[in-house]
Amino acid sequence: MTDLAHAATVLSVALGCGLLVGIERERRKGDGPGRAFAGLRTFSVACLTGAAAALTQIDGVVVTGAALVAALGVLAYRNDRSDDPGVTTEVALLLTYLVGVMCAYNQALAAGLAVGLTALLAGRNKLHNFARDWLRPAEVRDGILLAALVLMALPLAPDRPLWGEVLNPHTILQLLALLLAVQSLAHLCRRLLQARHAVALSALASGFVSSTATIATMGLAVREGRSGARLMAGGGLLSCVPTLALLLLVASAVRPAWLGVLWLPALAGGALALAWGWWLVRGGADVVVLATGATQKKPVGSPEDNAGERMFSLRGAAAVAALLSGIQAMVHALHLWQGEAGLLVGTLLGALVDLHSAMSAVFASTAPGADGAGLQAVMLALLVHAGSKSVTAVATGGWRYLAWLAPGLWVHTLLTVALIAFS
Repeated sequence: MTDLAHAATVLSVALGCGLLVGIERERRKGDGPGRAFAGLRTFSVACLTGAAAALTQIDGVVVTGAALVAALGVLAYRNDRSDDPGVTTEVALLLTYLVGVMCAYNQALAAGLAVGLTALLAGRNKLHNFARDWLRPAEVRDGILLAALVLMALPLAPDRPLWGEVLNPHTILQLLALLLAVQSLAHLCRRLLQARHAVALSALASGFVSSTATIATMGLAVREGRSGARLMAGGGLLSCVPTLALLLLVASAVRPAWLGVLWLPALAGGALALAWGWWLVRGGADVVVLATGATQKKPVGSPEDNAGERMFSLRGAAAVAALLSGIQAMVHALHLWQGEAGLLVGTLLGALVDLHSAMSAVFASTAPGADGAGLQAVMLALLVHAGSKSVTAVATGGWRYLAWLAPGLWVHTLLTVALIAFS
């Protein structure tokens, strides 16, 4: 591409970016003497100025242009006599100038930044309502805590195992962050959609915390006559979908090589559990009172359910992460002591307590292609975990509850195990 053609392309992209942002600002500018600062023409010219300054390739021209645009924004802010003066337009003008500069180096990035800036400016009212009215104080605190963990604590954690291939501080924090993020996502989805299909959504959300606890809670609802066996069995089966999703998350955090073996079985098993559970929920009798968590026993959508609700339980997630790490260490010790037999025994013992802790230990101790012990341990753990859920179901909800739950529970588990065996 010749220099002239390159310059024409850069200026054209810059003009398009400036027009895109400028149109949005022009719509909010208003009319008359009291109209806001900068509109369509100003933003277009600012973006073109940035592109032209970059094309000159003269030292100091880009910096001088940025300083002039910033000074213009400061002057406009000082002269603003409106009741609610802000600096959004002034800062956006400076960023638009820099977008023009960027057009000379990376046009795709510049265009993407212009689109993002325009979307951010256009969503002003919705973003304000989201921050002021929709978000709850507890959710803001939890969001800040999660951001601090991901952006500050996780990068600073040492990324080396303390014993063999287990007890890696970075991996433990990564697991904790994943647990908190999944709980937060489930909480927000339940808030957005809880008015519809409360049983299914509550089961999916609770399943990210503990599928076994969810099955037990719904079994108690059946035993106490608060809901029908088929409806609660459908919810219990739906809570198994997050079990397989979390299995992939744990694999990605501990040893991503396992994803190549597990993604298809987990996807197929989860899809079957989802379809079967939804069929049971749709055909079940209406719920009377539904517990949305392991200990919560009140109607979904009640004022008590909405007041001061946290996005996640830090203590619970930390306990799960500690349990994961402890069982990792136990399985690794048994593996060192008794070899493959110790790995299988440790995995089965861990699966009785928590499937994902047992799986994380297997993932940390073995690679999928190293030998057959790892695959055998995964398959046996899935079967043992399904048996543990069946015992929990009959103990809490009775045989009728188990009769509705067991077929879907075992069929989707056996499908997952079979696909792992032939992978």
